[in-house]
Amino acid sequence: MNKNQNITNQVYIGSENRASLIDLNIPENFNNQLIIFIHGYMGYKDWGCWNLVGQHFSNLGYGFCKYTVSHNGGTVENPIDFTDLDAFSINTYSKELNDVSCVLSWLESKFEILPQIHLIGHSRGGGIALLAAKDERITKVISWAGICDIEKRFPTGTELKVWKTQGTRYTLNSRTNQKMPHKYIQFEDFEANKEILNIQKACEILKKSTFLIHGDADTSVDIEEGRNLATWLKTRLFEIEEADHTFGSSQPWNEENLPEALQKVCDLTTSFLSI
Repeated sequence: MNKNQNITNQVYIGSENRASLIDLNIPENFNNQLIIFIHGYMGYKDWGCWNLVGQHFSNLGYGFCKYTVSHNGGTVENPIDFTDLDAFSINTYSKELNDVSCVLSWLESKFEILPQIHLIGHSRGGGIALLAAKDERITKVISWAGICDIEKRFPTGTELKVWKTQGTRYTLNSRTNQKMPHKYIQFEDFEANKEILNIQKACEILKKSTFLIHGDADTSVDIEEGRNLATWLKTRLFEIEEADHTFGSSQPWNEENLPEALQKVCDLTTSFLSI
């Protein structure tokens, strides 16, 4: 692929042959290092500040690829609003893990020789990044406010039994005010793929360079999850004082600059990547 290439809203084929959108920016001063960014739960590639994050790294010479997971509930035609709740209802962690492989294959079609590839995952995407890190095409892995345990995302006891009986449970999306459906097959898929979805085991055997960062005011993914990851990876957790789950960003984001906390996250990540 040539330098100074900017591909926006191109289609890639993700899990179960479902089409979704992907961006790829290769700057003129490309340093032959490419970042793949993985968004979190109820997210998408253009949420909040993610475009500004991409600009930050591209300005420094990094290629930057961000994509929307295949079953996030958006469509190619309407990627921001969740208009396909049927797809959302059957999204699984294993599908999102497979999406990373689909994106890597898409990138292989764009380059004669792949550059060094690094993963950055936010929240749920942080957990996916750590699970995907065993792929030989990945060099470094970064988790921003990442989850450490998939099983704890599911209900237990009576609540789990009710879900199984009713077939579907709902979570409110505070941005769109939609009731987001989750079919019980999501839990069944986790049970069937427990080994490949075990973040702790993946961390304990991972031999690649990792970077962890978490806000100490995160109310969505407790900072203890970041500390667990640091213990398993035998690395340091960088804690951002008074930073929330999205490091000060929100959707929509109409400012020209990153919020202070997220700028710090990007700067610290840049320092890690430059080593």
